Amino acid sequence: MLHKLSVVIVNYNVKYFLEQALRSVEKAVEDMDAEVWVVDNNSVDGSVAMVQEKFPWVKVLANKDNVGFSRANNQAIRESNSEYVLLLNPDTVLQEDSLLKCVAYMDARSEVGALGVRMIDGKGKFLPESKRGLPSPAVALYKMTGLSGLFPKSRIFGRYHLKYLSEHETHDVDVLSGAFMMMRSSALDRVGLLDEDYFMYGEDVDLSYRITLGGYKNVYFAGTTIIHYKGESTKRKSANYVKVFYNAMVLFAKKHYSSSMARWFAFFIQMAIYLRAGLAFFARLAEQIWLPLLDFILIVAGYVGIAKYWELYHKFVRGYYPPEFYGVHIPLYALVVLFMVWISGGYDRMMVARRLFRGGTIGAVVLFAMYAFFPREWQFSRAILALGSAWALGSLFINRGMAQALKVGGVQFDHGGRRKVVLVGGVEECERIERLLKLGRVNHEVLGWVSVSDAQAMGFMGHLGQLSEVLAIYQPDLVIFSGKDVPSTEIMAHMIDFQSLPVQVKIAPERSETIIGSDSKNQPGELFTLEVNYHLAQQHHLRNKRVFDLILSVIVILGAGLLIFNARGRNLLFQCMGVLFGNKTWVGYNPAGLSVKLPKIKDCVLDVSTPYLGTGFESDAALAYARDYEVSKDAWVFWRNLLGKSV
Repeated sequence: MLHKLSVVIVNYNVKYFLEQALRSVEKAVEDMDAEVWVVDNNSVDGSVAMVQEKFPWVKVLANKDNVGFSRANNQAIRESNSEYVLLLNPDTVLQEDSLLKCVAYMDARSEVGALGVRMIDGKGKFLPESKRGLPSPAVALYKMTGLSGLFPKSRIFGRYHLKYLSEHETHDVDVLSGAFMMMRSSALDRVGLLDEDYFMYGEDVDLSYRITLGGYKNVYFAGTTIIHYKGESTKRKSANYVKVFYNAMVLFAKKHYSSSMARWFAFFIQMAIYLRAGLAFFARLAEQIWLPLLDFILIVAGYVGIAKYWELYHKFVRGYYPPEFYGVHIPLYALVVLFMVWISGGYDRMMVARRLFRGGTIGAVVLFAMYAFFPREWQFSRAILALGSAWALGSLFINRGMAQALKVGGVQFDHGGRRKVVLVGGVEECERIERLLKLGRVNHEVLGWVSVSDAQAMGFMGHLGQLSEVLAIYQPDLVIFSGKDVPSTEIMAHMIDFQSLPVQVKIAPERSETIIGSDSKNQPGELFTLEVNYHLAQQHHLRNKRVFDLILSVIVILGAGLLIFNARGRNLLFQCMGVLFGNKTWVGYNPAGLSVKLPKIKDCVLDVSTPYLGTGFESDAALAYARDYEVSKDAWVFWRNLLGKSV
């Protein structure tokens, strides 16, 4: 049976995004003769089971290996039978009429072989990869040297993302994004399917080019907009991304350019790989150290200023404190404070004020505890230590406040308390979303509901047309739209309007137990879900676990003289090097041997499931450990093992 459209989605471990994408596709194909395919590349997050349970009308191909993007798409395309084929990423959301508009446009223009659409990220910002130019040697040169970024509107230098063409107008373009690429099946019959030599990246460039060689046009269609949560810059700072992406460009050059040009292009690309990989490394390094370095400088400067003031106005002697106090002790004070801030989560991507305060306060306490054990000649001044600690705590907040105000480094405060939330939808869905937030243990305060229409506004804060006023008055941290009651078109329009506001936007898909969204194309997004929220999957718990491993390893080494006479002690000493170098963790579990899916961790020396082997409770022990993890659990298991007692 010939269908009008076949939608093909390749999935790999993005179950929550996939569910939301399929909800939007379900609405978009409601009035169409369409079939939908999901090709799963051996995901381990339960994606296939989710699709089979919640979307039985979707055709699923479950691969036993990750065969890559091109091959997976081709599998479904070969099985499909339709006039048009749409390649769609699983982290997208369509408008209800997106597919109807695209098919109508292609029906009216037989010369169009492929069509892409306007894409925005989770904050409503336009994604430039929606339309691109052909990566000729000159275009690639301008891109890799940064000239395209310096002159984005130039018709010479700005051809990579074609920024001189309006995002709000339809244009013929060279290259479309594989995140949304609708193609005429007859064009694919003529030019062939995706080239399976491209495992990831570059396959959409190659196919776009072959479609134009086949006598068709590629069109950027501005008549509809979709959300693409994770744009192509998600891994742009990864050296591996640089290598894979630019090697795909080399493959493209060898395939489509003359041999001499391809050789020069390949040489140039190889040089660019090393250059960009180096820049990516230093960019990641700078991203990780700029804030701690700035904190260190400011804390040290504050301590020095306080010490100089104390010299002049309390000791009345210039040079009262020796040079080593300024050159050794004060930097040591700063490092102790910063270490405790790091342990407390003060350098996590989303900064929580209470963790920052806790880290600075604990740092001060540790400093005073250390000071009490210093030799007398090192005990320079408790007053300076106290004033300096107060300054250190204040400077931590000053730095982040300034960075957030200046929009430097993506610094963003999450107050760590109750989120102020506004829900948009009908009564039934708003009640359901409130239950989701409560059952998902989200610390929140629902300020009120916004109705979809003026007629429903009784008992609500207002209606959808007044949402901007509601945000201005109540200033919520988060707006959650009901995917059932609010059309995707309306949601996207409001997301675009809210770009400049400090508010997050999320969507609660119909009949879903997940609320999902993302603030930019650089972040995968934050989930609110009813599924178990494992402590051991959270960054600060993993960091604390690693610090505990290191400290315990040092203690084991220092106690080697006592442990060597005990069989258990000798085993711990033998395992110590593996833990120190990060290849193992002292306490944990083996995820592969359990009946439930738990966060993957390093191989463990002591397995919390061992005492329960053969009882059927192995998974329960590991589940409780992962769900409620605290460092104290590791200490307890280690101590009991050392004493030879059952865990």
